[in-house]
Amino acid sequence: MAALQSAHDSALAAGAPPRHHPARDYAPYRSSLLRHPRRPLVAVGGDPETVELAGPVFGVTDVTEHDNDLTRMHTGDPLGERITVSGRLLDRAGRPVRGQLIEIWQANASGRYAHLKDRHPAPLDPHFTGVGRTLTDDQGRYSFTTIKPGAYPWRNHANAWRPAHIHFSVFGTAFTQRLVTQMYFPGDPLLAHDPIIRSVTDAAARDRLVARYEHDLSQAEFSLGYAWDIVLDGPSATWTEEGR
Repeated sequence: MAALQSAHDSALAAGAPPRHHPARDYAPYRSSLLRHPRRPLVAVGGDPETVELAGPVFGVTDVTEHDNDLTRMHTGDPLGERITVSGRLLDRAGRPVRGQLIEIWQANASGRYAHLKDRHPAPLDPHFTGVGRTLTDDQGRYSFTTIKPGAYPWRNHANAWRPAHIHFSVFGTAFTQRLVTQMYFPGDPLLAHDPIIRSVTDAAARDRLVARYEHDLSQAEFSLGYAWDIVLDGPSATWTEEGR
């Protein structure tokens, strides 16, 4: 990672433009070598609208006012540090993007997902599923109440640990317009060792993936507040997992 970062910094110093998106075959992120596309995309199937029938939307009903509170989806309170994550969905000119579906999913406070394939020997929380959704308002604002996720091991390399993060999915007017990214937390020591966030070699673009603690978003005796805006395009765009 250090060598690739040094190469990027040297190219930048020589006048090359910053790389806002990482290479799809970023070697330290091992599975990207196996999964990145090597050939032009091809259309699959007949009617393009059939993709809408299989889109992974977390819910079978319309979005409700309670779907953005991941701490109230079961009969008891989940374990962990309660947080509020809020921000705005913006276009390149800073204009709000209204009425857009945002979904999140995450590990619990112990660093385990409520998923059959997660074999991490950390406890599941019967009161935390780890998925939520909401629609942006007229100012492009969204808000979630959840639990701060824990770090967890993964098999990318020896002693590999993912820093705490929340996955975000942003939909446009169709499933084919879906963008997926990850939000990280400030001061996490694992950020320096994680090949996924380090694959974003432009430091400014990488910093845009890290939320900031916002004391005014914190709620007394209830939750700590983190602010994180999502910019869809332009030079200040939030990195998304295109091609992954």
